[in-house]
Amino acid sequence: MGWLRDPARNPYLLRSFLLKRAPMPATHSTRMLILGSGPAGLSAAIYGARAGLSPIIVQGIQPGGQLTTTTDVENYPGFRDVIQGPWLMEEMQAQAEHVGAQMMWDHIVEVDFSRRPFRLIGDGGTIYSGDVVVIATGAQAKWLNIPSEEHFKGKGVSACATCVGFFYRGKKVAVIGGGNTAVEEALYLTNHSHDVTLIHRRDSFRAEKILQDRLFANPKINVLWNKAVDRFIGGGDPEGLVGLELRDTRDASISRLDVEGAFVAIGHSPATETFKGKLALDSDGYVEVETGSTRTSIPGVFACGDVMDKVYRQAVTAAGTGCMAALDAERYLAEAEFEASAAA
Repeated sequence: MGWLRDPARNPYLLRSFLLKRAPMPATHSTRMLILGSGPAGLSAAIYGARAGLSPIIVQGIQPGGQLTTTTDVENYPGFRDVIQGPWLMEEMQAQAEHVGAQMMWDHIVEVDFSRRPFRLIGDGGTIYSGDVVVIATGAQAKWLNIPSEEHFKGKGVSACATCVGFFYRGKKVAVIGGGNTAVEEALYLTNHSHDVTLIHRRDSFRAEKILQDRLFANPKINVLWNKAVDRFIGGGDPEGLVGLELRDTRDASISRLDVEGAFVAIGHSPATETFKGKLALDSDGYVEVETGSTRTSIPGVFACGDVMDKVYRQAVTAAGTGCMAALDAERYLAEAEFEASAAA
């Protein structure tokens, strides 16, 4: 019966032995915990650090946010020349760290907003505790997910006309989609292009009627109904987009459309899966905030950037709401501390 006391031979005793020897998960506590490291999260960190809140930033799955996948940026204030998205995010992070923010390479998988301090758990089991939480997890553009798409991102294929439309001045471009986003992108692109084609896989739009009326009244826009993009076609040296291979959704016939720019506008997915059932989300999954603020349905939890903004989705607006979130959080903590001292 000696095997009962031998961890090497008794699996139950071995498990207990290993659990006793396993290190306890690390715990990090802060007054301000920020989820996400795009323009919104880093701006919140800069303001939070300057207010003495010693913010911790959990960087998330995509450190730096969507700008790290954007090449040329020409509409961020303060830069006369075109800058690179990854460089801009590196500079923002360096500034946040310089004023005292701490960066953590982790992804939050579980949250407990039922009591303060709030308790969140990272992918590897690390525990994060924060007196306030700022959610800046962003949103991701939905893509077609066809083989050639990834290759031409930044080489003629984009998901944001207002971000890079300027570079297609005087060129033929296409927008893919049929909702509000697609129609708005097509209308915006007429500021730069005289030849915009909107490609939709069905025979009617989902967009609001007022947007459709504006679209049909614009002579610069042509609509291709019942067409789906099967392939992005490249050419030139250096290589760039030169056309689209289209498939008719009714008879499967193949055609080609020559364009130099294509904008995928089939919607965005906010990174809010972890927060479902934990705080109020709208019908599209975005975090709901009070009008004119970043306050969510949970006191002490704030949201900024694309995770709560499905209208503008710009780096500069994300940074602005990051500032708002930090100021809202600072005021919340000050009021809570005043009430606690008054009750003592």
